[in-house]
Amino acid sequence: MSPEIKATDVKALRERTGAAMMDCKSALTEADGDIDKAIELLRVKGQASAAKRSGRSTSEGIVASYVHATGRIGSLVEIQCETDFVARNDDFKAFAAEIALHIAAAAHRYVAADDVPAAEEAAERAVFEQKAAEEGKPEDVRERIVEGQLAKWRKEVALLDQPHVNADKHEGKTIEQLRAEASAKTGENIRIARFARFEVGAED
Repeated sequence: MSPEIKATDVKALRERTGAAMMDCKSALTEADGDIDKAIELLRVKGQASAAKRSGRSTSEGIVASYVHATGRIGSLVEIQCETDFVARNDDFKAFAAEIALHIAAAAHRYVAADDVPAAEEAAERAVFEQKAAEEGKPEDVRERIVEGQLAKWRKEVALLDQPHVNADKHEGKTIEQLRAEASAKTGENIRIARFARFEVGAED
């Protein structure tokens, strides 16, 4: 027999996830009243829905900025959505602000790993292969080592693969996970289109 779902639990779940009231009630019912399990169910469903929206056109959005208190580091990021209504939404603006903050704090050059030029990745692979050879690694393990180093490097240069710098606030979630959650919350396809990071005295 399914436990009775209390209105207070539904409200608490909605406040924690931003999901619709009926979705919260359904998730709690499916999770037998376990709020943590319901949160995970909503997260999975939200990401699945976001994936379905990923092909939809994004012609609206905002440019968000962040400047560090020292005035020496700053960032700009263009984040797109489907409608002007969502572009004016406080949740969307808050998401954009968090991404701008992360961009100012972390070192990366591309939005996604797929954006990394093949020539640049090939050059990086050659460096890792040479290093593995110089260290005398056995032939049968070199490729695994190189692939592991390449995967780590891609995360360092690709924005979407990085955990947000405010790990406590965002529970270690990556930028892509935060984007998917924002997409689920707003009901629209959200895309990080491009960004720029500025640091006084830094070379291009």
